[in-house]
Amino acid sequence: MSDPRLEAGGEPTTGAHGILPPAGVDLPGAEHEPARRRRFVDLAPLRASPAFARLWIGNAISGIGAQMTIVAVGLQIFDMTGSTMMVALVGGVALVPMVVAGLWGGMLADAFDRRLVLMLSSLTGWTAVLGLVALSAWDAALIADGERALVWPFYVLTTINTVAATISGATRSAVTPRILPAHLISRAAALNGIAMGVMLTVGPAAAGVLVATIGLPITFAIDAVLFTAGFLGIVGLPKLPPLGEVARPGLASLLDGARFMRHAPNIRMSFIVDIVAMAFGRPFALLPAVGAVVIGGGPVTVGVLTAAAAIGTLLASLLSGPVAHVHRHGLAVSRAITVYGCFVALLGLVILAMALGWGGPVGEDWSQVSWVALGVAAIAFAGMGASDEISAIFRSTMMLTAAPDDMRGRTQGLFMVVVASGPRVGDLYAGAAASLIALWAPPLFGGLVIVVLIAVLTRAQRTFLAYDARDPTP
Repeated sequence: MSDPRLEAGGEPTTGAHGILPPAGVDLPGAEHEPARRRRFVDLAPLRASPAFARLWIGNAISGIGAQMTIVAVGLQIFDMTGSTMMVALVGGVALVPMVVAGLWGGMLADAFDRRLVLMLSSLTGWTAVLGLVALSAWDAALIADGERALVWPFYVLTTINTVAATISGATRSAVTPRILPAHLISRAAALNGIAMGVMLTVGPAAAGVLVATIGLPITFAIDAVLFTAGFLGIVGLPKLPPLGEVARPGLASLLDGARFMRHAPNIRMSFIVDIVAMAFGRPFALLPAVGAVVIGGGPVTVGVLTAAAAIGTLLASLLSGPVAHVHRHGLAVSRAITVYGCFVALLGLVILAMALGWGGPVGEDWSQVSWVALGVAAIAFAGMGASDEISAIFRSTMMLTAAPDDMRGRTQGLFMVVVASGPRVGDLYAGAAASLIALWAPPLFGGLVIVVLIAVLTRAQRTFLAYDARDPTP
């Protein structure tokens, strides 16, 4: 039997089963119904909520284009500058604006109709992508005259796109408990992992092939076209006005959220461990150089390795059936991030081995690639993607079920700051360590740091390891 519920923000309605409860509220006893044990992902959230299904499908399609743009921007700047540090600065420049956007976006999601916030932020990101299309086409035209476009406009437009994506991400996550019952949240998180896996598999791989064959401007333009699907998913949502007292955006709302986080040790620790993983285990800024001088293969190698991480994410999500029966979410997160650190270190060893000349000569042509090194590196990236997805499923479920609705926007806003700023810090760490030492140093040292820090932090905060999803406490 499906879980009848009211579409968020509307009036009670009647149906075959009588009066429907508010959105996100389970029927009595629903959370205690024994879920059939399964190995593969549970599709119940898609059947239970057409609004969630439309949002999920649209986000998966538009996300493919977004991931294409992320890879294409890195390749564009590396092509223009030949510098790994300049590629890493794409994230570094966007860091402070993205932090502000996450905090402000979370307050917007708690104060206004979440559907409206999603629409406006998505349109802003789409406009930035159109700007990237124009800039890349201009650069391509200048090459024929022996000139290049300025680099800084790419940073500006990428920052605007990042800001919009941060606000959209925080708001979209806060929407989920309003259109799904609580006992389906972990399964929805697993489905979101599948969407992310599809984005990260198809998007980067397509970007690598498209850039190598038809060029950067058209690659950016395809993202602008795919945006339409995501926007239609947002338009299909019901109105989602605030429930209860409205906290208007401003200092008072921000301080109220800070007070909540001060008394929410489990949610706070979920942020901290994710920052550790992303700050020291983010090797993607190294990939243009890895594809050019270490493993070989050029842009295609960049796409393959990025897609390998997505394949790991996708496989972990497809085999996520048992998540409904895992209750020690904090323990699961700590173990998953420890495994993540081990795979990051493995990647560092592969790059070190190639730097020592164990793989023979390589080049930017796809025929001049070290297949053994590419295979092991792909395994490392797949392991990173799978372990990160397992961690993400349980972290997101903890936040959405332990936080009250009037705090979900601000909590998710802070979460988006963590999710988006952690990789930017990681890009800066990777770029700086690679420039000062070597390409193998950031993943090798970073992976070891992750393993040690997770062990120390989680043992210092025992309530995190003891967290039980059957009694969610922030």
